[in-house]
Amino acid sequence: MTATAPHFGPPPSVSAIRRPLAAAGLLAALVGVVFGLLLAVAGPASAHAALTGSDPQDGAVVDTAPKQVTLTFSEQVAVGEGSIRVLDPNGKRADTEAAPLDLHSGSTVKYGVALHTGLPDGTYTVAWQAVSADSHPVSGAFTFSIGAPSETSVALPDNEAGGGLVGALYGIARYAAYAGFIVLAGGAAFVLACWQRGAGARPLQRLVVRGWMTITAATLAMLLLRNPYTGSGKLADAFDLDGLKAVLDTKPGAALVSRLLLLGASALFVAVLFGAYAKREDEREKKDLTFGLAIGGAVIAAGIAGTWALAEHASTGIQPGIAMPVDVLHLLAVATWLGGLAALLVALYRTPDVTADAVRRFSRIAFGSVLVVAATGIYQSWRQLGSWSALTDTGYGQLLLVKVGFVAVLVGVASFSRRWTGRLATGTGEAAAAPVAEVEAETEATAENEAEAEAEATSTSEPEAQDPARAVQLARQKAAVATAEKKRVRDADPDRSGLRRSVLAEVGVAVALLAVTTILTSTEPGRTEEEAARTSNAAAAPAASGPVNLTLPFDTGGENGKGTVRMDIDPGRTGTNVLHIWIDDANGKAMDVPEVKLALTLKSKDIGPLPVVPVRLAEGHWTFTGVQIPIAGDWNVSATVRTSDIDQTTVDKNVKIG
Repeated sequence: MTATAPHFGPPPSVSAIRRPLAAAGLLAALVGVVFGLLLAVAGPASAHAALTGSDPQDGAVVDTAPKQVTLTFSEQVAVGEGSIRVLDPNGKRADTEAAPLDLHSGSTVKYGVALHTGLPDGTYTVAWQAVSADSHPVSGAFTFSIGAPSETSVALPDNEAGGGLVGALYGIARYAAYAGFIVLAGGAAFVLACWQRGAGARPLQRLVVRGWMTITAATLAMLLLRNPYTGSGKLADAFDLDGLKAVLDTKPGAALVSRLLLLGASALFVAVLFGAYAKREDEREKKDLTFGLAIGGAVIAAGIAGTWALAEHASTGIQPGIAMPVDVLHLLAVATWLGGLAALLVALYRTPDVTADAVRRFSRIAFGSVLVVAATGIYQSWRQLGSWSALTDTGYGQLLLVKVGFVAVLVGVASFSRRWTGRLATGTGEAAAAPVAEVEAETEATAENEAEAEAEATSTSEPEAQDPARAVQLARQKAAVATAEKKRVRDADPDRSGLRRSVLAEVGVAVALLAVTTILTSTEPGRTEEEAARTSNAAAAPAASGPVNLTLPFDTGGENGKGTVRMDIDPGRTGTNVLHIWIDDANGKAMDVPEVKLALTLKSKDIGPLPVVPVRLAEGHWTFTGVQIPIAGDWNVSATVRTSDIDQTTVDKNVKIG
């Protein structure tokens, strides 16, 4: 996450405040300049795989049946039997159903499938599905025709790979795994580095243990869901042992298994932290154990973070040797900051005796973590975007802007935390703690005196009044009253209450920020999306050049209402085109009609219908010299022909232009 955390400290004078603000402004300007330079010198790269070309091309009409269909990708993909399927107009397999052929040539990633011989004319559908090098499934479909287009019973799939119920469950597990890791690593770091007495606090123990349970359960779920997530999409396949075995042979599967093994080691770490370490009284021994736990915990946390870097975006594209350790640092810094924030929130609400020194230590650690998050986040954004246009023109860039918005809100909320922390750190909270301690002592003494009086009264009462169960119940009631009184006194501290509320707000924003980040990690990077679009347009340009010819039969239903519309669009590219229309009757002779109108629609981009009203040149011949085609694509051309005052019809056809 690219974010900024609060730097807790005492509120100084106005001049002292201006200096940090000026430094922060200078730092922000420097970050912007560096980010701009990185984008300016960005080179080609990929992260999500994308289809950059095919033979035959999408929408192409070939004279004779090809021997094979080939697909070209922007990066390495994993394919298997059934990854590329070619279906005839009736929905039957037109390929040999063998595993795709590896047709790599240099840096070009290409796969193909052989077709049956003697395929009849008609429209064929190519459906493909693969797993990109960053572990995310990708899929798509397109059509081509042999001889001439025809009706087809095959419907192009609307859902992408990794969607549906399985995709939703896998996404939830991904989010839970990130959240569990942040709570586990950040909570443990807060105890070791900020408040070692917290190792004996039950609320903090429960927080860290629940973080461990969450990431462990989520990792197991991802391992089981991996096969249907990248394959059939059926939830029942989660328990297919053959599919699970295949997953274990992949890089993402190996990463998930490695994470489970490291979580086993982290369970031992947690047991020592909240067991032997919490009970250790000797300061020297505790110091040595603190050092050992810090080193061991850092190694385990780095290993768990590395399982994400090994199998996802950081492992592919440009500079993977730099990107993977940077990604590990990014995750560790995020966990230290946000996980520590969650631990601080629990400590403030459930263990109000957390000291101002502990809060101040977390302030310094959080500030350092944020510097690391900012630096690594800028580098990651450069790798995934590549240009300023990708920031607004791609889904990845738009999500990144949403994330930056959440960060801005988080920084605003953090300013309130900084104010309350400053008051605690300067001693205001500690001064208020003295009367609190006195009242707590008085409350405890009163409870003890009442308990002794109750015991004495019970011992001198009649035998029938001596009920051990009743005595235990009274003791519990008095203990509950004493605890409630202590909590009331502690909650009366305005500084501590203010800090609790602001930290709670920070955690709420951080949860939303984590959700956006999780979605971002499974979104096709802007750099890849733009490259795929450029490559596809470049590949399609030569085939789309030249005049476009259309023939559309019509029947208005009236007398002499049957005929044919012949149309030429020249040069058949983006920009200005010249349109010629010839109207022939049923006998092929020029047919004079009262009116002809055209409309062009690009449904894939929600463009149109663009009206075209041609002018009559001669009998049966109409023209228009200013037909504008804004972008290339599969355009729908509809012609409305009126043969009398009441008889008219509209016919249409799809054609690739541009």
